[in-house]
Amino acid sequence: MLGIVSYLPVNVGISGALKMIEVRNLSKSYGSTKAVNDISLSIGKGELFGLLGPNGSGKTTIIKMLTGQIKPTSGSIRVLGVDVLEDPVRVRKLAGIVPEQETPPSFLTAEEYLYFVANIRKMENYEKACEKWFEFLDFGDQKNSLCKDLSRGTRQKLMFAQAFLHEPELAIIDEPLINLDPVMQRKVKDFLAGYVKSGGTVFISTHILEIAKQICTSIGIIYKGKLVYTGRLDDLTLQERNFEEFFLELVGQQRNSALV
Repeated sequence: MLGIVSYLPVNVGISGALKMIEVRNLSKSYGSTKAVNDISLSIGKGELFGLLGPNGSGKTTIIKMLTGQIKPTSGSIRVLGVDVLEDPVRVRKLAGIVPEQETPPSFLTAEEYLYFVANIRKMENYEKACEKWFEFLDFGDQKNSLCKDLSRGTRQKLMFAQAFLHEPELAIIDEPLINLDPVMQRKVKDFLAGYVKSGGTVFISTHILEIAKQICTSIGIIYKGKLVYTGRLDDLTLQERNFEEFFLELVGQQRNSALV
């Protein structure tokens, strides 16, 4: 895997006992619509947590609240020990964040953009780190292309690189593989698994069950803004539950109860 995980010394000094993400009674309303409804969730160090749910279930809204992009209607959020409502900038400084849709500045090349991010984060000797990521993500000459000329998949790779460039202890990723080709999907999945084994923590959202089944250690299932299940993935395995059937059964139960 090109040794890039060993290049990431996940060592920011966060205590192993500290919850990397802690959410209490979190809600977000838009008018009379509750996009997120009274969610509580704790994620410990070394977990690869997958938030699963159908499209429109509230996954991206939760990520935007975790990263301080939008404010909740009610509830509390702590990320890496920081109160997100009090200091969202610090959360974004500490964590590695890959939004679902993010377009880097069109007037910069991919290389210039990574250099720009490294300078904002006050990194030293960042050229070597940037080059490692360009090699790992198979950029080739595209690192010299303007961001506006990059494909969606290549832009996503660039956002992935900027998120991990500063060696974060926590990464928050919205739909990590949706625009990537199969070869790059495998690389990213292997990287995330190695990153967690080396001490990192990852929060991903996805509606693709196979991704969660392959790489997550624990999952949460959300349906219409409500967290309807949380647990470790190996618990389902031990119970010999078919993961897809379990998900569809649970979502179906929620859909039927909403119709009653």
